[in-house]
Amino acid sequence: MKTAAFISPKPHSHSPPLIKLCNSKIFIQNHHRFVRCQIKSFENQPHNWSVEYLSATVPVQLIQSTSSSSSSMAAASASDSVAKGVKKVCLFHCPETQALAERIAAQSDSIELRSINWRTFADGFPNLFIPNAHGIRGQHVAFLASFSSPGVIFEQLSVIYALPKLFISSFTLVLPFFPTGTSERMEDEGDVATAFTLARILSNIPTSRGGPTSLVTFDIHALQERFYFGDNVLPCFESGIPLFKRRLQELPDSDNISIAFPDDGAWKRFHKQLQHFPTIVCNKVREGDQRIVRIKEGDPRGRHVVIVDDLVQSGGTLIECQKALAAHGATRISAYVTHGIFPNKSWQRFEHDTGGKPGIGLTYFWITDSCPVTVNQVMDKPPFEILSLASSIATALQI
Repeated sequence: MKTAAFISPKPHSHSPPLIKLCNSKIFIQNHHRFVRCQIKSFENQPHNWSVEYLSATVPVQLIQSTSSSSSSMAAASASDSVAKGVKKVCLFHCPETQALAERIAAQSDSIELRSINWRTFADGFPNLFIPNAHGIRGQHVAFLASFSSPGVIFEQLSVIYALPKLFISSFTLVLPFFPTGTSERMEDEGDVATAFTLARILSNIPTSRGGPTSLVTFDIHALQERFYFGDNVLPCFESGIPLFKRRLQELPDSDNISIAFPDDGAWKRFHKQLQHFPTIVCNKVREGDQRIVRIKEGDPRGRHVVIVDDLVQSGGTLIECQKALAAHGATRISAYVTHGIFPNKSWQRFEHDTGGKPGIGLTYFWITDSCPVTVNQVMDKPPFEILSLASSIATALQI
């Protein structure tokens, strides 16, 4: 048990200082003199404790004078010092992200999973309830969201707007995939930039007692979207690339890897993180009604080439890039995207190359678990392999 005392010597008095028990630390209310005392008993135990006054505001540890328990006290002190730097987080989640939330909580004892009752009324509108709402007062709170379809966004926004109002110390929204990222600009009069709309909605999350909401998201599609958010939200932009690089190091042919970018946008987004690999850049050209991918620079001959992008939907561009690389001599072709969206089960277009057919199938197709619906569909289906963001998110929650 953590122990402490509060020592308050009365001014101009020669009587022993008064000792009061506190929760975890010792403070001495005396600004003028050196105080030394000895506790003859503590919590009905026959242990001797010594306390030395240093400052009126600096906590002083109790040191047990018996040698038999000195090692245990040192261990407790070290444990306390480590614990002081760890932020305890109450993690809520939507139904889709339950599996990812459990993986995040498994990363650290400082993350505690909390539940929400996701119910609906007869008319289909949300009927939501946060159990033990009083229990999170003064706590650091996070919510793990998944905006996989417009139909689930409203109910999650209702919770996201409610949590900061429960007198919590801080609020973090984890949205691994920012879903409207491909609609970030207007090209013709009448186009609606829905990425900007969603950013405005998230920028109006009520502030908690700790200030603006922290928004953690991974590999946002357009770099300029970080400027769409208002001052009431603090975007924290993370990347899945470090997970991908660690996986490449585990491959038997890790010394024969080249990285291919399907277009200039992917190169701009990721080339600095992957600059130690030989690079191939492709681009799309229009021939009639078709868009064909061609190699702009780099040589794939004899290499295991990994195509890298932030997201994939239908997969058409990626497949065309695969064909171009195979035609120019790549011996193995794999792919990595942070966000595997695959509407209408378009993931079924990708076959597994078990050897010798890089133009038809992929050796590996790595995606993260940022899109839980896709993860459930492709789990244990080669060439797909899931790289979990759990560790990265757990680390981000400590910021």
